[in-house]
Amino acid sequence: MIICRSVDELTQQLGSNRADIQSVGFVPTMGALHKGHISLLNCAKTETDFTVVSIFVNPTQFNDPEDYEKYPRNVENDLNLLETEGCDLVFLPSYEDIYPQGTADRHYDLGNLDRVMEGPSRPGHFNGVAMVVHRLLELVKPTDAFFGQKDFQQLAIIKYLVSSLSLPIVIHGCPILREPNGLAMSSRNERLSAAQRENASTIYETLKEAKERQTDFSSANELREFVINKINDNPYLQVEYFELVDASSLQEVDDIAHAKEAVGCVAVYAGNIRLIDNIQFYS
Repeated sequence: MIICRSVDELTQQLGSNRADIQSVGFVPTMGALHKGHISLLNCAKTETDFTVVSIFVNPTQFNDPEDYEKYPRNVENDLNLLETEGCDLVFLPSYEDIYPQGTADRHYDLGNLDRVMEGPSRPGHFNGVAMVVHRLLELVKPTDAFFGQKDFQQLAIIKYLVSSLSLPIVIHGCPILREPNGLAMSSRNERLSAAQRENASTIYETLKEAKERQTDFSSANELREFVINKINDNPYLQVEYFELVDASSLQEVDDIAHAKEAVGCVAVYAGNIRLIDNIQFYS
C-alpha cells in the first residue's frame, strides 16, 4: 500500500500508475475508520482498477469547534486497517495541501439542497463539505468516487456539485452498514455510552416500522408525528428533525401515496452525540 503525505507525493505516485490503470476509485474519509468505510472501499475495489482513500479531518464542515477537537483520530489504526483490506493508496494531506489559500476563498451554489434538514442547524457545513470534496477530486482526479448513503443529504449535494462543475466523475452511493442492533455505523458511535448505543437501536426500528406501516398513515405529517413521538418516547433520545423528502430535490413530500421516490431522514441526539439515519420508502 502506497502512503502519500503531500500533494507532490500523490501526483508522483498517481502519475507513475496511470499508464497501467483504466479507472481510479476514490473514497474520501475523515479517519476513525470502521466497517462502513471499508464497505465503501470494497465497492471501489469492485468497480475500479485502483483505489485511493484520503484521511483528512476537515475543519470547515464543523459548526462546533469542540466537536472538531473531539473528533476521533487514530491514523496508525486506520492505515493498518486499510492495508489489511487491500487499499492501493492512502492520501494524508495537510491543512495547507487542502487549503493553500485559506478557507474563505470559495462559496458554492448547491441548488438549495443545503437549505433543508441539516442546513438550518449547521450553517456553512455543506459549503465546507463542497470545498474539501472539490479540492480532493481535483487532486486525486478519480474516475469514480464512493460515498455512504447514511449521509443522504451530503450524497445528493455531492452529486449536484459534480454535475454543476461538469466534472467527469461517477458518484456512487453505497448502502448503509449497520451495527447488529441496527444503528447506522458512524465514527461518532465511539463516543456513545453502552446504554446510549443500546437505546439508539430505536432509531432504525422506528424508521423500519414507519416504512412497513406507511399505508396506515393518512398524511405525511401523520407519519412524521409517529416517528418523532416514538423515538422521543425513549428517554435516551431526542429528535432534532424527521423529514420525508423527495430523493432528488430533498423537498418535503406532502402526499406519501403519490410520491414517486421518498426518503425519510432523521437527526437524533443521544446525550450530546448527534446521530443521523434514513430509510427509502419507495423503490
